[in-house]
Amino acid sequence: MQAGSTVRIDVGDAQLEGELQLVEGGGLVVFVHGSGSSRFSPRNRFVASQLRGSGHGTLLLDLLTPEEERVDQVTAMHRFDIPLLARRVSGVLEWLRSRAETGDVPVGLFGSSTGAAAALIAAAERPLDVAAVVSRGGRVDLAHDHLSRVKAATLLIVGERDTTVLGLNRSALGMIGAVKRLEVVPGATHLFEEPGALDEVARLAANWFTLNLKAGK
Repeated sequence: MQAGSTVRIDVGDAQLEGELQLVEGGGLVVFVHGSGSSRFSPRNRFVASQLRGSGHGTLLLDLLTPEEERVDQVTAMHRFDIPLLARRVSGVLEWLRSRAETGDVPVGLFGSSTGAAAALIAAAERPLDVAAVVSRGGRVDLAHDHLSRVKAATLLIVGERDTTVLGLNRSALGMIGAVKRLEVVPGATHLFEEPGALDEVARLAANWFTLNLKAGK
C-alpha cells in the first residue's frame, strides 16, 4: 500500500482538495460526499479505511472550495446543486485518467445522500471511466433523468428505518440501465449510526467494488 497524499485537482471553475491513497493492484474508489459534508466526514473516512483494507485505493475530496463551503453553511445553496457537483466529479475523473499512476486503474464512485445523485450522473456521462457505483442513503431520485444511461454496476444501500429514502431508491432501481442491487440494512436510519450499521455498509461496498473493479472491465 502506498502512502496517502494531498492532491489539488483543477476542474475548470475551481481547484478541489483531496486525499489520494493508492493500493497496488487494486481499484480506486472516489468518495462523493453528501449534503453539507466534506472529505473529513467520519463516516466516509471509516468506509474508506475498510475499502483500503480490502485492497482498494481511495480518493476523499471536497467538491466545494473553502469559500463555497462558507457560503453553503449559511445558505445551503451549493449542496443541492446536483449539476455543479456532477460536473466536478466528471472533472475529477478526467484528472485521474490524465495521470500516469491512475490512468489505467478501474474507478468506482461511493456517493452519499445528494452526492450519490452527482455520482450517478457522472457515471452516466462518463461510462468508460466508471466501473461501479455504491450509494449510501443516496438521493438517487435527483439523478432521475440520467439513470437509464448508467452502465456502471450500481449498489444502493439504504437503512431499513430511512423510509422516505428507501422508497425513492426502490422506485429508482428499475430505471438504472446496468447491473444493480438494493441492499437494506436492518434497523438502520439515514446516517447508519446504529451499532454495526456502518460496518455493514463498508462490508457491502467492499464486496461490490471487489466484484466490479477489475482490470480490463
